[in-house]
Amino acid sequence: MIFGHPGHAYVYLIYGMYECLNIVAEPDGVAGCVLIRAIEPLSGIDRTTNGPGKLTRAMGITRKHNGADVTRGPILVSSPVKKVEFEVGVSPRIGITKSADLPLRFFIKGNRFVSAQRLYR
Repeated sequence: MIFGHPGHAYVYLIYGMYECLNIVAEPDGVAGCVLIRAIEPLSGIDRTTNGPGKLTRAMGITRKHNGADVTRGPILVSSPVKKVEFEVGVSPRIGITKSADLPLRFFIKGNRFVSAQRLYR
């Protein structure tokens, strides 16, 4: 699925115990996804969502969602109901060794649902 249709979920198992949600972001046949590491729940979730495994567990996302169209559900990515201004933070990725110094992690700066906010200066 990493080479699949843009706008679709790519869900895989990591470390034999955690499922991770990615959204395919490149054209068919080109590898490219965005790993969703955290979300800020607005309602209905009382679990921690500040890590990729915690997020999928809290949202009930499993490999059965692999290939789901995220523009139509059951996983839905949409514009916010209310527009809120925020500053984007940038940092190195977490938990990798190859190209670990590249600024490839983007998040809402200061958001309490984001883990380990090591910022580039």
